[in-house]
Amino acid sequence: MDIELRHLRYFVAVADELHFGRAARRLHLAQPPLSQQIRKLEEILGCQLFLRTSRAVRLTAAGEAFLERARRTLSNVQDDMQEARSIGRGEQGLLRVGFISSAMLTVVPRTFGTYRRRFPKVQLQLFESYTALVMRSLTSGEIDVGILRDGGPANGLHVEPLLSEPYVAVLPKRHPLAASNSISAAALRDEPFVFHAPTAGTRAFEKPMSIFEEHGFRPQIVQEAPQWLTLLRLVGAGLGVTVAPACVEKIALNDVVCVRLRGVKVRSDLELAYREGEHRAIVKGFAEILRSGVGRVKS
Repeated sequence: MDIELRHLRYFVAVADELHFGRAARRLHLAQPPLSQQIRKLEEILGCQLFLRTSRAVRLTAAGEAFLERARRTLSNVQDDMQEARSIGRGEQGLLRVGFISSAMLTVVPRTFGTYRRRFPKVQLQLFESYTALVMRSLTSGEIDVGILRDGGPANGLHVEPLLSEPYVAVLPKRHPLAASNSISAAALRDEPFVFHAPTAGTRAFEKPMSIFEEHGFRPQIVQEAPQWLTLLRLVGAGLGVTVAPACVEKIALNDVVCVRLRGVKVRSDLELAYREGEHRAIVKGFAEILRSGVGRVKS
């Protein structure tokens, strides 16, 4: 026969009261069923837990030893139940978030802080990468949430836009067009470009390229680099020009200028992604905070 939790609760109540009648009232039981369950527990253990006389009830040596263990077991079960409830509510556990570097130039870092304060027991792990790898990591289950730049629709993933930004041209400070308030994309027809590799994200690469294709040309990319800071430094050094989401202007140093592109309708989208069918509260809670944080800035 197996010991059940109710056996332990009944035993602890009798041990606390050292009186079957009072223990029964505390447990909202009749006394005979309580006595029967204590005898069953003693039968399972193969030893007597209480010495009973007409005047008193007291613990045996085995009972005293078992009482400590019974209390510990009940406490552990209660803690485990509370932890399970907390995990079920998304208040505890491990959350792995992959993000692209340009997200750090938006409100996203602030939402990370908000989430940490609201869910201090969640182990938040952040992984910086590029859009294509974040999407692959989501699909494979290596991460739970992704923050993308122009990832777009993908099989098995829920992808939703968070923030839409215009593109700007990034020029060396001494470029002839650097003093302009705005320029046409056609003005960059003969310029060498520095840009991300297509492997970092096909849609993130093709979207800005389409701006120039509308004017009948595709930029000549003379140098690739994985990070916006590197690209801006290359522009400042005179290796070429580039096109970037407007948030990149926040890290533009004094050797480059960001200029608005006139008449361009194409915009860059910062996106939230997670696996289709995702139901865990820990993911939903993070997504809600991210949406709310970005929404306040948009409004």
